[in-house]
Amino acid sequence: MVRPAIADVTARIRERSRPSREAYLARMEAARRQGPRRGALGCANLAHGFAACAAEAKPDMRAGVVPNLAIVTAYNDMLSAHQPYERFPAIIKAAAREAGGVAQVAGGVPAMCDGITQGRPGMELSLFSRDVIAMAAAIALSHDMFDAALFLGVCDKIVPGLVIAAQAFGHLPAVFVPAGPMASGLPNETKAKLRQQHAEGKATREDLLEAEAASYHSPGTCTFYGTANSNQMLMEAMGLHLPGSSFVHPDAPLRDALTAAAAQRALAMTALGDDYTPVASILDERAFVNGIVALHATGGSTNHVLHLVAMARAGGILLTLDDFADLARQVPLLARIYPNGGADINHFTAAGGTPFLIGQLLEAGALHEDARTVSGQTLEACGREPYLDEGRLAYRPAVAASRDESVLRPFARPFSPDGGLKVLEGNLGRAVIKVSAVAPQHRKVRAPALIFHSQEDLAAAFLAGQLDRDFVAIVRFQGAKAIGMPELHKLTPVLASVMARGRKVALVTDGRMSGASGKVPAAIHVSPEAQAGGLIAKLRDGDMIVLDADAGALIAEVSAEDFETRAPAVADLGAQAQGHGRELFEIFRANVGAPELGAGVFA
Repeated sequence: MVRPAIADVTARIRERSRPSREAYLARMEAARRQGPRRGALGCANLAHGFAACAAEAKPDMRAGVVPNLAIVTAYNDMLSAHQPYERFPAIIKAAAREAGGVAQVAGGVPAMCDGITQGRPGMELSLFSRDVIAMAAAIALSHDMFDAALFLGVCDKIVPGLVIAAQAFGHLPAVFVPAGPMASGLPNETKAKLRQQHAEGKATREDLLEAEAASYHSPGTCTFYGTANSNQMLMEAMGLHLPGSSFVHPDAPLRDALTAAAAQRALAMTALGDDYTPVASILDERAFVNGIVALHATGGSTNHVLHLVAMARAGGILLTLDDFADLARQVPLLARIYPNGGADINHFTAAGGTPFLIGQLLEAGALHEDARTVSGQTLEACGREPYLDEGRLAYRPAVAASRDESVLRPFARPFSPDGGLKVLEGNLGRAVIKVSAVAPQHRKVRAPALIFHSQEDLAAAFLAGQLDRDFVAIVRFQGAKAIGMPELHKLTPVLASVMARGRKVALVTDGRMSGASGKVPAAIHVSPEAQAGGLIAKLRDGDMIVLDADAGALIAEVSAEDFETRAPAVADLGAQAQGHGRELFEIFRANVGAPELGAGVFA
């Protein structure tokens, strides 16, 4: 039985969303009533659709009596997280054939890496890539050839974009198929220390590159708990992954067995069988509350304050920052994974992983146990772990106790009473902060503002020796309407270095910091952003700023009368509207919604 406070938030979301959710479900029901889509295609249309199929599959495709799976893939062989997907279609097709179905690669979606574009112009396209991915996946499914879909994606914007697309085709069943993390390399804390030394000029580029290459060294997801691994945990908690599948290594035999099982489950859920389970019936308000709870319990990526809102809105469900804040007060922090601790995602899995985590949350009444999942069972099934029994996929109960309580703890003995994701409010608007990695003594900062219009300007001030003081860095005109809301990770080593000298330091920005937010208190996603008329645009050097994570406050000690007389700053953003494809995204910058609405262009 879910806890009353969590049930209350769920009921509030359901009531708030009722008109939009009912309209969405009506559209999905209308699509369902049209039946298997291939039956409506003309002969020429259908012939185009199976022309490239294997000879043995063509009779089935002609007859239209067996289910056809769409594979929508984010495969490319440059990005470590997505390179393993190269071989997944063959596994899926073989599994589908064995189960009496067909599978086709319906299309690909772009997959960019924030780790590569960090601090580069390409990062200004990163957030918008989520909506591009959603549109690309919709094009892949637009051929009306399919009875269910398998979505192959891992990283930051890819999974949220695929979820948005899946809901646009919510009358179809959808299973998300993870690829798994790379093996552990250089410890993340060692890498972070070297990054800070490099920022201070105490380590060479060669030293830093050697450390980075030892951290990111093989196919698979990066092992720190950023947005990519938060995505995988969310898909499991929200019922879109097979239980226990999120963090199995790409080259493990168990990974192939789980991939084949995902195809077979998708076939079993189509409208041609007896267990029709469209994705619209899985992703309801219970699923999204479960996702938020699991995000808090693991100290996951702040990017999901944007992505979960956008994903929910695609299915007619309206989430607010207040929902995140209220749920945060009900959920303790049960995991410490870098940057919230020294462990990586493989250590988390070895300690018990998502099966133990979900089991603990269910036992404590923190999750909706009756939420549906692609396993064909309720969420309780996600408290089991997969294994191979003489080569065949099987499940067993999760470990009864954490194997390493420095990484993963039971609900009764958490690391902290809440998950560390908080909403800040004050005269500057609203923002979010992730404090799970911020020491308690650093969670309240009162210091003068230093104004910057780019992370490069702040880094230059640091190198010029101008930042050896207490200050709150105001990095503005980084929002979605201004330059696409990039992540500002170049600031982390710089600000951490100043903090290490005993100075009081904080960051306030209308940009993002993501799941790699570290030990420096950072108020991010400030809304309204500077480009949209937010008061952050009226701040001046020397204004006293209070960032109090414990009290949930973000305040400029400037009177309303003073703010009224000030003219907002204007940033020259012309250079950032051109080059590296940025000119193609002007339509996105002009039409993007507020962060509290998911920072998307669809609603």
